[in-house]
Amino acid sequence: IQGLTIKNLSKAIGISEPGIYRHFESKTEILINILNNFKEMALGLSGIIETYNVSAIEKMRFMFSKLFEMFSENPSIVSVIFSEEIFKNEEVLKNKIAEILNLNTQTIEKIIAKGQAEKNVREDIDEENLALLAMGSIRLLVKKWDLNNHNFDLSAEGEKLINVLSKVLEK
Repeated sequence: IQGLTIKNLSKAIGISEPGIYRHFESKTEILINILNNFKEMALGLSGIIETYNVSAIEKMRFMFSKLFEMFSENPSIVSVIFSEEIFKNEEVLKNKIAEILNLNTQTIEKIIAKGQAEKNVREDIDEENLALLAMGSIRLLVKKWDLNNHNFDLSAEGEKLINVLSKVLEK
């Protein structure tokens, strides 16, 4: 993000600087659009999961697999999604990140609560803490992958993590 200049962006995507400015007024607007696209994807995934007629564990397995797949296909989005420290002074970006975080948290908590009600997710730990455990693990793996220049297969390592999380969550 620190190196995100309109000049670098125009070079990377092959569009002239004036061409970018015709579509976006600022770097902030570009980042807002990236975050909005990710939020729309998260909303779509949440909708699919809601209608998916499988166990809570399988719903989370599906959701997390799709996230790992999406990050693998679009590694640059990781730098935007997980850069809340950089956005501290940009209220609009900080709020957009919080919206996405809250949306994903609510989706996972809802899946876990339903699984607990159906007696296939452990009930000795509340859904908020189980969701935090899952989301924190996923975030750390994705961040590790990003900081290590994508030098391992995120989807394969993600699958291993999903298997561990499934064991932790199952009743």
